[in-house]
Amino acid sequence: MSNSYGFELVEEQFVEELNCDVRLYRHTKSGALLMSVANDDENKCFGITFRTPPEDSTGLPHIMEHSVLGGSHKYKVKEPFVELVKGSFQTFLNAMTMSDMTTYPVASTNEKDFYNLVDVYLDAVFHPLIEPHHLEQEGWHYEIENREDPLIYKGVVFNEMKGAYSNPNQVLYSVAQESLFPDTIYRHDSGGDPKVMPDLTYEQFRTFHETYYHPSNAFVFMYGDDATEQRLQKLDSYLSGFDAKTVAADIDVQTPFDNPSRVRTTYSVEPDSDYSQQGMVMVNWALPEMVEPEMWMALSILSYVIMGSQGAPLRKALMDSRLGENTIGGGFSQQMRQPVFSAGLRGVRIEDADKIETLVLETLADLAEMGFDEELVEAAFNTIEFSLRENNTGSFPRGLVVMFRALTSWAYGHDMFEPLKYEAPLTAVKQKVQSDPNYLKTLVKKYLIDNTHRNTVVLEPDPEQQQREELTEIEKLAAIKAKLSDNEVDGLIKRTAELKAIQSAVDDPAELAKIPRLSLGDLDQKIKTTPTEMSQHGDTTILHHDLFTNSILYLEVGFDFHTLPKELLPYVKLFSRALTEIGTKTEDYVKLAQRIGRKTGGVYASTSVSNKYQDDTASTMLFVSGKATMDQTEDMLDIMRDMLTGVQLDNQERFSQMVLKSKAQLEAGLVPSGHSIINTRLNSFFSEGGWANEQLNGVSYLFFLRKLAEEVTSDWASVLAKLETVRETVVDRSNMICNVTLGGEDISQFLPQLHGFIDQIPVKNGQSQSWQWQQTAVSEGLTIPAQVNYVGKGANLYQHGYAYHGSNEVIRKYLGTTWLWEKIRVMGGAYGGLSTFSRHTGVWNYLSYRDPNLIESVENYDQTASFLRQGIADDELVKSIIGAVSDMDSYQLPDAKGYSALLHHLLGINDDIRQKIRNEVLGATSADFVRFADQLESVRDHGLVVVLGSSDAINKANEARGGDWLKIQKVM
Repeated sequence: MSNSYGFELVEEQFVEELNCDVRLYRHTKSGALLMSVANDDENKCFGITFRTPPEDSTGLPHIMEHSVLGGSHKYKVKEPFVELVKGSFQTFLNAMTMSDMTTYPVASTNEKDFYNLVDVYLDAVFHPLIEPHHLEQEGWHYEIENREDPLIYKGVVFNEMKGAYSNPNQVLYSVAQESLFPDTIYRHDSGGDPKVMPDLTYEQFRTFHETYYHPSNAFVFMYGDDATEQRLQKLDSYLSGFDAKTVAADIDVQTPFDNPSRVRTTYSVEPDSDYSQQGMVMVNWALPEMVEPEMWMALSILSYVIMGSQGAPLRKALMDSRLGENTIGGGFSQQMRQPVFSAGLRGVRIEDADKIETLVLETLADLAEMGFDEELVEAAFNTIEFSLRENNTGSFPRGLVVMFRALTSWAYGHDMFEPLKYEAPLTAVKQKVQSDPNYLKTLVKKYLIDNTHRNTVVLEPDPEQQQREELTEIEKLAAIKAKLSDNEVDGLIKRTAELKAIQSAVDDPAELAKIPRLSLGDLDQKIKTTPTEMSQHGDTTILHHDLFTNSILYLEVGFDFHTLPKELLPYVKLFSRALTEIGTKTEDYVKLAQRIGRKTGGVYASTSVSNKYQDDTASTMLFVSGKATMDQTEDMLDIMRDMLTGVQLDNQERFSQMVLKSKAQLEAGLVPSGHSIINTRLNSFFSEGGWANEQLNGVSYLFFLRKLAEEVTSDWASVLAKLETVRETVVDRSNMICNVTLGGEDISQFLPQLHGFIDQIPVKNGQSQSWQWQQTAVSEGLTIPAQVNYVGKGANLYQHGYAYHGSNEVIRKYLGTTWLWEKIRVMGGAYGGLSTFSRHTGVWNYLSYRDPNLIESVENYDQTASFLRQGIADDELVKSIIGAVSDMDSYQLPDAKGYSALLHHLLGINDDIRQKIRNEVLGATSADFVRFADQLESVRDHGLVVVLGSSDAINKANEARGGDWLKIQKVM
């Protein structure tokens, strides 16, 4: 098979770390390169990547990524991508624009489905329609409906990036990259800067695709248990239509700086906020290009020991300085051709910028002189080695992780095999550290201390920036309109109408039928189950899931905190954080972090809050979770015991750091996760679980943290007493459950250890408390400095007579890929629109993401019932059922299966309930859609609105709706 279907085998290696053959092929006619990984993983993966160096910051690579998925020569429909989302069993389906390349990955466990996805994606990237309306819809366009109206900009990517640039983290990292690489393509934002995006022309748009989307510039990847011959045949059917050519897409390396520099820039904050301590300072280094795997492994180890754990010296020095609220920059990063090292603080006073820069440099100088704690180095090796061997990629397909690792070298003209091999470089670095005590110190000195290719970025809050930028955009558009003749204005009005007509047009059924998909006969009628054995040890319930884990133990130890009075509820999140971040009676948090790193694969604490299945009460759990090899299990249980029974809460300084860090993290997540914030807020109005979750994760928790930050200083004794009450109440063997995911005979070794651990947890016999959780429910406008909005509207359908039926899942799938997609995203210009429903509480929420609109989106939500009353075509119904079942059968690794089974147990969802819901999904009918319209009318008539957005947008909405539609509450 050295030459098959036009492919020439260039190189073949057996990669021990993947336990399979990896082959590099070249398609001789087109010049395309193929990396083919053959193994027994049912989660098959495909990806095609093009080097796409941006020539400016108009966002051309990003807009092209969106646009090629908007119809192709073979599939002439508006949104083939959406059609795939509707009716595919995909485990991953997306596209990504990076700083210098664009990639189109898909994955599926169903082979027929997998090749359907591959076919649509190959036609999309090589034969897209990319007509003018694609640039207008996905990129930008002028919109005007009447002569007297002002011109406005619309476009999906335009508003996506407006949202991105409302996030100070985005601004910080963009400026850092631009200023570190001023002579390379990295000085441009491939995602797009809204200020210059309207400079992009359709001619540039077409030329970009012709230049870079050619097989000679393609890196193709295939992985899984499908046949190699089938891969080659499918790819050749597309590639054989091209002749090889030279594509100038190389990425230059930046000439090193002779001297460090400093860059100051601003970001927007609300004018009336206290922004005196809202600055950000980050010190950044660019390193030479790294080709040798051993050096990458060394830098990974070095990054961990410098910044990678709670007790890492640079992270500790920054937090202990009290110059800021939380660290930023994660050490070494390999997102571009040259690696970068970054470290700094957010929540700082701008006048402290020099102190922060000095602290970073002096700490690194001390490390270069004094070296590192041996236990910290041991923890780094164990943590990284455990992660590599476990290969736990969560819900992200393992094959795509392999692809992205290979691309870090392959896309820049280097060996694609080397990044996949960690055994030899790990061993080599271990040996060097053991034989040379100065090895890591030398790396600090060479790549950081003596490296003058450094800058410091200072990001300063500016209360006038948003208003200034909005005014600039308005004035620019007004000036453009003023220069237009009446005929030209009429032309734009006509084009606006034409674009809306294109966006709202119905696809030709004959063209839709060409998109390959599964049928209902391809679906399993039965649910997927997880083996679960339940036993008792005293008062404690033990769940065991016998799944193959390669002798890695996954353990969750849970405590019900419904035993707390409701006023202590917000403290639970901080107590869970304290378990791993504050230390115990016998070791401070630095030693505890090192011990976790040395002796386990990780120990974590978290909270889980949800209403039980169709029950008025909530399941509220504090989890301490861990993973370990079988020879580490006793050490892991000892650590958990020490944390739970010996956490040293009386550490005012460290607890204060934790409060400020929690506050800073929540504030940093407002813009990128605004839809989650409003979803949590809406849910809090309608159920105990929703209310409790908001106390721990939402806006209420942010307000609590701000107040608590002051109380830690003014009344520490009272705060400490509350924390001690949480510990005394929650850590209770009588309200405890243990969830074990472990396969085969290993359980017989572990259970006696677990019983011994359980016996060491105190018994308090705590009783469940009654929480009077009812929250005053009014529509709200939550103000933040942002150029876009997050708009939600919701109601409790159970309160209006709805009885849950599995067709709900199908209806939501359909709405998310038709009405909401078209009205909120395609025509409205938002980055996303969706609906959520909790079968536990009955709460239905509409949500938008990075939305330029507000009232218009609510009006679209309110028209959803009318849309549903039109019914659904049989073909669309089948696709939506397939999509809903795909969501229900999402691919999970063993630890995720075990955790999901635990949640089912806690929430009262047994396999009979799950099978009933599946049956109802599979049997959904058009009549179910029409009936459900009545339920959505109750959302229209009785629903509450929550908006997270700028004060200007919210005030204008209130004026339009009569003055007090949204109760305004300032968040930032």
